[in-house]
Amino acid sequence: MPESPHRDLAATSAALGPLLAAQLGVDDVEVSALVLPKAGYSNETIMFTAAWQGPDGHRVQDLVLRIEPTGHQLFVQPDALAQAAVMRGLAGHPGVPVPRIWLTSADRSLFGAPFYVMERRPGRVPADVPSYHRAGWFVDLPPEERARAHDAGLAALAALHRVDPAHGLGFLVAGSDTVSPGTALDRHLAQLVRWNEWCGSSRRFGPDVLDAAMEHLLGNRPDDPAAGVVWGDARVGNMIFADDLSVSAMLDWEAATVGPPGIDLGWWLMFEDYLCEAQGLQRLPGVPDRAATIARYQELGGAEIAHVDWYELLACVVMALIGSRLADLLVSSGQAPEEVARKYPERSVRMAARLLAGPGR
Repeated sequence: MPESPHRDLAATSAALGPLLAAQLGVDDVEVSALVLPKAGYSNETIMFTAAWQGPDGHRVQDLVLRIEPTGHQLFVQPDALAQAAVMRGLAGHPGVPVPRIWLTSADRSLFGAPFYVMERRPGRVPADVPSYHRAGWFVDLPPEERARAHDAGLAALAALHRVDPAHGLGFLVAGSDTVSPGTALDRHLAQLVRWNEWCGSSRRFGPDVLDAAMEHLLGNRPDDPAAGVVWGDARVGNMIFADDLSVSAMLDWEAATVGPPGIDLGWWLMFEDYLCEAQGLQRLPGVPDRAATIARYQELGGAEIAHVDWYELLACVVMALIGSRLADLLVSSGQAPEEVARKYPERSVRMAARLLAGPGR
């Protein structure tokens, strides 16, 4: 994905120092090494290092500032503080590693939008561009180490799905669209319908396919009453892997909700396809195929999920909406020409069309 819009790093550093000092109860915090990483549009992300003298001596901490987007939303209602609340709620749950949240603020006067600061966990993240199935450190691993990393990711996903939202995440239930009748999945689909309408003119890449997919999803929804914690963006590209290839952190909780675990498993399967077979690549040795991934997820304690293909189609539609909105933003901002930007949604639309044509793979 493209790089986030640039910000005045000197001004950002000047604002962060006093903010962190007040939070820590110290006289001064030195902020340095600010970096704008390559990232998507869901948040504006700035990495930095903070140093201060506290009661226990000199401290140095790598941190991350994430600012809620304002003029480049991919989602209808971006909410940075909700993301931080999810990570705080998940902290301490076995097998679900999340960064520690250092502070949150709804004060728009500092950075123009609500924001939070979290710890920066050490490790490596498999890249989306170029796909980690094509190049990078994940490709360079021996097959048995790739298998271990992928297994660790699935184990973390299964552990997440064992979390009871009532234990620290009740706000996800209270914050859902409770005025809509039916199950958590029914409410999730109602939100998708509104999102589909909100995208409006951005839905210009395969609109007939998207209409057919929406019709299929609404007319064939599974009878699934589950209402557990759903990540909403479950994939290895949102995980930091430590040197031993365990999962150091699970990131990007902007789409977190309550619902059936099939939402996450379908997204996981879709995204592996999106970054591999849908790009004409072959699955790397050590990375399980679709059937093996489903089986291994269940072996690791994940739920047995019926109608996985329905959840995969759901994921394709969501990805197509994100990609369609992203394409418009890339073109309008001059960051990419139309012929490049349209590749994001068109790939998802092709995947949706394939699923609509039948279950054969």
